[in-house]
Amino acid sequence: MTMNTADETSLGSNRPSETTAINIILAVSFGHFLNDMMQSLLPAIYPILKTNYSLTFWQIGLLTFVFQLTASILQPVVGIYTDKRPMPYSLTLAMACTFVGLIVLANAHNFNMLLLGAALVGLGSSIFHPESSRVARLASGGRHGFAQSLFQVGGNIGSSLGPLLAAFIVLPFGQGSVSWFSIAALIGMYVLWRVGQWYTAYRLANAKRPQADKALPLPGKKVAFAIGVLAVLIFTKYIYLASFTSYYTFYTISHFGVSVQTSQILLFLFLGSVAAGTIVGGPIGDKIGTRTVIWVSILGILPFTLILPYANLPLTAVLTMVIGFVLASAFPAIIVFAQELLPGRVGMVSGLFFGFAFGIAGIAAALLGIVADAKSIEYVYHVCSFLPALGLTAIFLPKLHKHKA
Repeated sequence: MTMNTADETSLGSNRPSETTAINIILAVSFGHFLNDMMQSLLPAIYPILKTNYSLTFWQIGLLTFVFQLTASILQPVVGIYTDKRPMPYSLTLAMACTFVGLIVLANAHNFNMLLLGAALVGLGSSIFHPESSRVARLASGGRHGFAQSLFQVGGNIGSSLGPLLAAFIVLPFGQGSVSWFSIAALIGMYVLWRVGQWYTAYRLANAKRPQADKALPLPGKKVAFAIGVLAVLIFTKYIYLASFTSYYTFYTISHFGVSVQTSQILLFLFLGSVAAGTIVGGPIGDKIGTRTVIWVSILGILPFTLILPYANLPLTAVLTMVIGFVLASAFPAIIVFAQELLPGRVGMVSGLFFGFAFGIAGIAAALLGIVADAKSIEYVYHVCSFLPALGLTAIFLPKLHKHKA
């Protein structure tokens, strides 16, 4: 299938650098939705795997670690490479890796096969995120916060559906039903192939335009320090998120005595609020500044996280939705802020921060699993409740609009 002018217009804009190609952003957001929906099946079926394979919390943490490691370690490498040599059709390849990973997970007969399936799903993620984030920025028409939010909310909605799919499909029909979701991977491969055609046409149309200005807005040491602060904030956010994605179902089962299906629904409420917070964070950042959004979203959840370990079940459900919504608004702002600190390096920034986020989450999941085995699952949430206090480091972020002026 070739891409002609009519196709390009139908998918986006003939002048994507000057106007917002909303259909392209929606397409990569849809791809993000499918990608993260399939990936979220892994943590969502942990209770099933724990029973079927008699896994310890440490082994659950190791599964997450392997997935997050492969999802993180290659992302900066992919981002740096594609900054120099864009790969429009790498998005389709990423979805193919996830497709194979799901088949392996559905048919695994031992723990090592589970690790292999988790690694393949993670590999798909490491290829997908840097280049898809670049496409969203190219199609943004200057509305970078909006584009990042719309792109990322697709992933958040996909992640939030994982527990529901596990509760109403995988639990009744068994581990083998995971392979049914490979159909979604095939749909994603087609959609992202079409995005690759638009991306190729975009590059041809803009081949003679001047290269993006890579001049740093601040002295190099200040930029490095600011990137370090953003890394601390990512550290805070994703360790706390890891405690939910990997262990929240076990916490609600242990602490409140709910059923596995109810625990999956409670996890869905949390992840759904994360999706809602993501779509709000970017556009607000476009209006009031990314620095302000980062400051409020990370530090603002501290009172709620401190109360959470002592709350009853209804209050826990409410608190987790508030925490998820406020905390999630930070990530689009962090990505845009980092892209402004390092102009012309979209792939590197996206790969670095998505990769660092996944890597931190994987290491955190493994360590939190050890803590849960040694102490208790409730103890994990007492420890993690203090993490948002690190949001105070946002005070050290520079005010970029002053330097631009």
